[in-house]
Amino acid sequence: MAPQSELQQALTRRRFLELAGTGIGTAALATLFGQDLLAQAPGTVGNLPGLPHFAPKAKRVIYLFQGGAPSQHDLWEHKPQLAKLRGTDLPDSVRQGQRLTPMTSGQAGFPVVPSVFEFKQHGQSGAWISELMPHTAKIADELCFIKTMHTEAINHDPGVTFFQTGAQLAGRPSVGAWLSYGLGSMNSDLPTFVAMVTNRGGNPIYDRLWGSGFLPSEYQGVKFLSTGDPVLYLSNPPGVDRGLRRRFLDDLGKLNRLDGQEFGDPETTTRIAQYEMAYRMQASVPELTDLSDEPDSVFDRYGPDARTPGTFAANCLLARRLAERDVRFVQLFHRGWDMHTQLPRRIQTQAKDVDQPQAALVMELKERGMLDDTLVIWGGEFGRTIFCQGRLTEETYGRDHHPRSFTIWMAGGGVKPGTVYGETDDFAFNITKDPVHIHDLHATMLHLLGIDHTRLTYQFQGRDFRLTDVHGEIVNGVLA
Repeated sequence: MAPQSELQQALTRRRFLELAGTGIGTAALATLFGQDLLAQAPGTVGNLPGLPHFAPKAKRVIYLFQGGAPSQHDLWEHKPQLAKLRGTDLPDSVRQGQRLTPMTSGQAGFPVVPSVFEFKQHGQSGAWISELMPHTAKIADELCFIKTMHTEAINHDPGVTFFQTGAQLAGRPSVGAWLSYGLGSMNSDLPTFVAMVTNRGGNPIYDRLWGSGFLPSEYQGVKFLSTGDPVLYLSNPPGVDRGLRRRFLDDLGKLNRLDGQEFGDPETTTRIAQYEMAYRMQASVPELTDLSDEPDSVFDRYGPDARTPGTFAANCLLARRLAERDVRFVQLFHRGWDMHTQLPRRIQTQAKDVDQPQAALVMELKERGMLDDTLVIWGGEFGRTIFCQGRLTEETYGRDHHPRSFTIWMAGGGVKPGTVYGETDDFAFNITKDPVHIHDLHATMLHLLGIDHTRLTYQFQGRDFRLTDVHGEIVNGVLA
C-alpha cells in the first residue's frame, strides 16, 4: 500500500481528534444533564421496547444513602439481653472465625457493648426504635425494616460501590443509570437521575457512584450543587441572553446535523439532544431549586436546617420537589456514620441531622398521594460490630465494620408497611432467618419498578451484563 501523503495524515489526525473531542464533550454534557435519549418504540412505556416487563408498583425511587455504615445496634437492633453481658468477650461460637478489619484484628479481646440508648416499640407494628430517632419512630407503621442485610464487602469503598453498582470493583453502571437506561425519563425538562451530597465530612463520595459505567454516558446522574448554579454552567455567560443562546443553538444544531449526515456518528445526535436539554434546564432547574414558594410550615417540618442549602434536610425537601416533577431516581448521599471511636457522642449529632427530615419526606409523600408509587430506601454500606473497637469505658465505645448482618428500611412503592423482616442471633452478629443480600435488594427494587432483573441487560465486551450480575432473588416477604 502506498504511504499516505502528509495531507492525508493530517486529515486523519484531525478527524481522530474531532471524534475524540465529540466523545469527551458528550460525556461532559451527559454528566451535566443525564437525560435519556434513546427513542421509545411505539406503544412502550419504558425507554427500551418491552419495558416495563409487568405493571409496576413504583414509578420512582428516592435513595437516602447513609455513608460510613450506621450502627444498627444503636438505632434499630434491640437486644436487651446483652445488658448483662456488657464487657464480656464475644464467644468464639458466635464469631465463628469471621474476618475482621485490621483495626480490630489485633485486639486481645472483643468485649460486648450493648447500646447506651433506650429503645421502645412504636406503632401497631411494634418496631423497636432507638430514642435517637424520635421523628422516624412516629412513622414506624410506614416503614419496612430489613434486619438481615449482608454483604461481602468489609471496607467502605467496595461496600458503597457494591450497593450503588452491584459490584465491589469500580466501573459498573450505577443503579440510577440502569433505571435511566431501562425506563427512561418521565419529564423531558429535568434529568432522569439526580444525585445530591450533604455538605459535611466523612468517607469519600465519588462521582462514579452515579456514573453510567459501560452504559452510554447519557444515563449517568446529574449532581446538584448547593452553591452557585445548581448544575455546573447552567447560567449563560456574561453578554449572552436567552434569545442569543437560542439562535446559537439553532445554528450549532444545523452544523451538527450536517456532521451527522456526513459521518453517521450517533454521538452527534446525542450532542444535539443534550444541548437542547441544557437549554430547557436553564428554565426548569432554577424553578425547581427556588424554595420561596414553600410555606414556613414545610421548612418547620423538615427541621431547622431545611433553609440551609447542602444540608440533608434541604436535600430531602429538594428530593420531594424532584419526585413531584417525576424525576425517576433521586440519590441522596449523607456521610459521617463511620464511628470507630466516641460513638455515643458522635451518633447523637448524626441522628439529629437525618431523623426529622427523613420522617418529613415520607409523610409529605404520603399526604400528597405519592408514597404509593415512590420507593424510599434508607441504609448504609454495612453495619457495625456488637463488640467494642478499642478501649471500652463507662462513657464511650466504638464499633468496627460488620458486613454479616445489618439493618436498612424502605417505605412506599409497593413494600409492606409496618413490617420487620428477618432475624439475627442473640448478639445481632449472625443471621438466623431470612437473609437478604445486596443482589436481592436490587432484584426486589427492580421488581417494584416493573422490571425482571434477569432481563434488563446490556452487552459489553461480548457479555450480557445486568445490575444483579448472575445473582439476586426477589424478597417476596417485603412486598405488599
